[in-house]
Amino acid sequence: MKIGTPLSPNATRVMLLGSGELGKEVIIALQRLGVETIAVDRYADAPGQQVAHRAHVVNMADGAALRALVEQEKPHLVVPEIEAIATDMLVEIERDGLAEVIPTARAAQLTMNREGIRRLAAETLGLPTSPYVFADSLEALQAAIDGDSERVRAEPSGSLRGGIGYPCIIKPVMSSSGKGQSLLAGPADVKAAWDYAASGSRVNRGRVIVEGLIDFDYEITLLTVRAAGESGQVETFFCAPIGHLQVKGDYVESWQPQPMSAAALARSREIAKAVTDNLGGRGIFGVELFVKGDQVWFSEVSPRPHDTGMVTMASQVQSEFELHARAILGLPVDVSLRAPGASAVIYGGTEAKGIAFEGVADALRVPQSDLRLFGKPESFVRRRMGVALANGADIEQARERAKLAASRVKPVKE
Repeated sequence: MKIGTPLSPNATRVMLLGSGELGKEVIIALQRLGVETIAVDRYADAPGQQVAHRAHVVNMADGAALRALVEQEKPHLVVPEIEAIATDMLVEIERDGLAEVIPTARAAQLTMNREGIRRLAAETLGLPTSPYVFADSLEALQAAIDGDSERVRAEPSGSLRGGIGYPCIIKPVMSSSGKGQSLLAGPADVKAAWDYAASGSRVNRGRVIVEGLIDFDYEITLLTVRAAGESGQVETFFCAPIGHLQVKGDYVESWQPQPMSAAALARSREIAKAVTDNLGGRGIFGVELFVKGDQVWFSEVSPRPHDTGMVTMASQVQSEFELHARAILGLPVDVSLRAPGASAVIYGGTEAKGIAFEGVADALRVPQSDLRLFGKPESFVRRRMGVALANGADIEQARERAKLAASRVKPVKE
């Protein structure tokens, strides 16, 4: 691909569908390569919209509105960054030659819905996953847990015998960043979990996945990049594994590299390659995996930069955002690790618009630390408003530094 001059007739135009903190970093990486960027989100002044050449506020789940915007802007590439998108329309946009969808429209369609990607992994590719059942009503959810074979059919995910049982996890089929997820300890939690899943779903409010728990030692994100190799053909590249800590389904810390056995790393790469080869296209994929000893189970995949991968802004030669930008433009990539690194989330802690941050100078006095304050126009108690990054001699030191830096940043109402 030739890269033109932004805001000129020969510009290379890329449209981001979703312009939060991850989209913002992708836009910055694209602009450094001379790309004209268009940031789309469902609310005004999203982080990516603050740095893009142009911004639009659109309900991306409205297929007609989405197509009209693509026809208006005429982007060369359309890059989905969130789940709440009319993926059927992306298929039409790609089919009609209006733009190339990254990584492909099919990949976006499958991965934006937990049902599509879980069935692909477990049933089509035969990869190990947790036991699971899909349910489209409160009654079906209870039957899936209890194992009422007359009311629900267990999916062929390997180890399921009878019902899922307790404890188990409930997730909307379409959500992100842990929204709508619940850990159920017993029957008293089922109704609340169903209601919470409906409130956290991005599109389909009437369907959930119920998963049995896996006894794992840790979970990783394996950033997998499909990009042009030496021959010019698409090849697969792997970043060092990223470990992370989650609370209520949302990541609060990540670090790279996560120590793991050579056998587990090799198996993780096999699973990640099988999934991403099937999805095809170019770009970065965040493949989430559970690991116990040398055993590995597939969990989920995002066909875009991953929130746990923000650590790569400190730990890699090229961050996940630079890798994504280069890969989608057909440029070579470098997945080398630069130094052990870590990230720690900075939450809003309050409900207010236009908050301020105190303690920034104190945070940046932590050795080898950095901050990313996202610029979100509205804060919520559990909304991710920034992230602290740090390097260290090892991941333990990097984690301590990142957590210390994050703890010194204090969001305050103006």
